[in-house]
Amino acid sequence: MNQIDSSLCACNSGLTPESCCQMDMAAAAAADVPATLHGDAEAAASALRSGDRERAEGLAIDVLESAPLHVPALRTLASVRLDQKRQNAAAVLLERIVGEEPTDYWAVSKLALLELGRQQHLKAEAHARQALRLAPTNPQSHNLMGVALTQTGKAAAGEYHHRKALELSGKRIPMVLSNLALNLKNQGRMQEARELYREAVAAEPMNRQSLLGWAQLEEADRNLDRAKELLDRVEEVSAPTPATRQTRAAIFGREGRADEALAILDAEEQRPLRPIELMERGRLLDRTGRYDEAWEAFLAGKRRAVEMGSQTYLREQARGLAEQLQQFFARERVDILPRAGVRSDVAQPIFILGFPRSGTTLLEQSLSVSPEITAGDELPVVHEIVATMPRLLASPHEYPGALAELWMGDKRDELDSLRDFYLQRARQRGLMGGEARLFTDKMPLNEVHLGLIGLIFPRAPLVHMIRHPLDIMVSAMSNFFTHGGFCGSQLETAAEHLVLSNTLVTHYRKVMDLNYQAVRYEDVVDDQEATMRRVFDFVGVAFDPRALSFEENVRYARTASYAQVTEKLYDRSRYRYRHYLKHLEPALPILEPLIEAWGYEV
Repeated sequence: MNQIDSSLCACNSGLTPESCCQMDMAAAAAADVPATLHGDAEAAASALRSGDRERAEGLAIDVLESAPLHVPALRTLASVRLDQKRQNAAAVLLERIVGEEPTDYWAVSKLALLELGRQQHLKAEAHARQALRLAPTNPQSHNLMGVALTQTGKAAAGEYHHRKALELSGKRIPMVLSNLALNLKNQGRMQEARELYREAVAAEPMNRQSLLGWAQLEEADRNLDRAKELLDRVEEVSAPTPATRQTRAAIFGREGRADEALAILDAEEQRPLRPIELMERGRLLDRTGRYDEAWEAFLAGKRRAVEMGSQTYLREQARGLAEQLQQFFARERVDILPRAGVRSDVAQPIFILGFPRSGTTLLEQSLSVSPEITAGDELPVVHEIVATMPRLLASPHEYPGALAELWMGDKRDELDSLRDFYLQRARQRGLMGGEARLFTDKMPLNEVHLGLIGLIFPRAPLVHMIRHPLDIMVSAMSNFFTHGGFCGSQLETAAEHLVLSNTLVTHYRKVMDLNYQAVRYEDVVDDQEATMRRVFDFVGVAFDPRALSFEENVRYARTASYAQVTEKLYDRSRYRYRHYLKHLEPALPILEPLIEAWGYEV
């Protein structure tokens, strides 16, 4: 086993801490760089170009130990680390280059690609935007932007950039076609995506990325035999990979072949499983009744994700925002705030509220069987408004303080502008066409901003899906999500944020008149028809009996629970926490008040 040199920086760059993550930035920036170092840096770059990576690495490190901000040497060492797939080290070095030279397109674009690979999608989007600013006519910039936007839930905008990449290149590039196909799949446009995969594979029959993407589309679209055929083709092209194994295991899991799926994931014990594989393994163990092993797999997946750079809970930011919201949305303030007008010329939102994995997808799948309701999935628009509110309202304050502008005589109608901003974003996502007069927005934890939603859409139905808090915790631990300030990285922080968000809901309901209805997940399971009739009645749409067979709704639910909502209603997830009660003990003191407030018991 290779020993880690404790004298070197923990980021694994190969530099000493004083020349890397612990450097004195001011001193490094002010230091004179001897002319000889420039020659050494050029020699390092030349060695890299000639393929002598070891010499390039050594020369670059020598330069950076003396001049830690020497950009050409940073570029060489970053290139070596990228080749070695030492992602954390490469990210540190690339960020240092971008800090020194924000217009370095190579570094910015590489950083965007790296963050996409590490599942750091928000960071990737920020770097992709900068790459596009620097090179707006470069097809690669648009393709990169398309991938980043697709991964952050802005699929309609992402589609534009993929199509722009094809237009600028003047060619049907298979890689871009595959990326566009994934984008359309995420929009639920399965047949269009399928045709693009077919075109990409016809152009490059041995391209495993296109074949694997196509197989994953067929799995999502319930064509499991076709998905397996395509996976076989992928493994004819190259040896089985973690991605192909995980996809095949997911297919076997959907077919009820949990033991075979586990055998696939466990086939190479010497290779550490990736976070997504560990979580899949845990879910399969859960299905076979091996609950202690399942929990260990869930914990291992969370730990591995953090080791690979995933963010942990942003506790102080979450608490700080909650405190500001409670202070601003006081009764005496809310009473004198205006409300946006209600438009009747375009479709209007139904907000499906709830913690991730609380049953919101089940509810959306049931409602969207009606031709009057379009499924919008997780729309990030409320969060966009929150982030850009100072600019939108020309306020010197951040949200929620920026809402104080609404007390000004010349800003009384600005909520109409925020409303129209939201509706325009919905239109861009294709939610305004056809006969539907309503669309759903089930972005998890929108309830944190329930006060803002109540100002912009005062009559919008607010359907809050609640579920036994301990069941929510089991689901939170068995899946990855970034909502709620990355609270899902640990059991205790997921519990903490669930309580925090519900405290805000309780507060908003005390100080505002909201068109709000809570729906219990357990009631949907126990008495599906009566519960769904109440929900349809609440949103003002005639009950559609097809809601009772929501699994026949052919739309692709673009969330982690896409597979579950293609099954008939089942009760195996109701009170699932009982299998994990001893593992959930750390969360019990946090959740007990909420369990009681929601009318549950342990």
